[in-house]
Amino acid sequence: MNIMDVNSIADTLKNVDAMYIVWAAAIIIFGVLEGVTAQLVSIWFVAGAIAALISVPLGAPQWLQFVIFFAVSLAVLAATRPLIKKRITPKQEKTNADRCIGQDAIVIEEINNILPTGQVKTDGKVWSARSSEGSVIPVDTIVTVEKIDGVKLIVKEKE
Repeated sequence: MNIMDVNSIADTLKNVDAMYIVWAAAIIIFGVLEGVTAQLVSIWFVAGAIAALISVPLGAPQWLQFVIFFAVSLAVLAATRPLIKKRITPKQEKTNADRCIGQDAIVIEEINNILPTGQVKTDGKVWSARSSEGSVIPVDTIVTVEKIDGVKLIVKEKE
């Protein structure tokens, strides 16, 4: 490489707008950051940086480039985050036991949360049970199943 080539490269670099470098670096940094995380943290900023980079040769001033960066980043975030969150969030699989919720049951062993004792029968099955209100519920009382906690039904007296 001779001196003319070095001067030619230096002249070319002087003419390159520094914002090309800023936005290209932002794309790389946010892209790498996204690659090392599994939470989709910075992908929106990559899109914003690409939009800002495109605005440079169109003659946008620096303040407008930053506005474009933030506006596109927020727009992409607002448009995609709910969709991505919906796909990432695991679904709650209902089980057959969930059928008990809202059903009536009959107390076959006194329910006492302090001792802890209590059983109910619902849908032909016997379950351990606890009172949702902490009260003692006597045998032969009709109760309503409010929820399932592990292998216990949480119940309250039917009104």
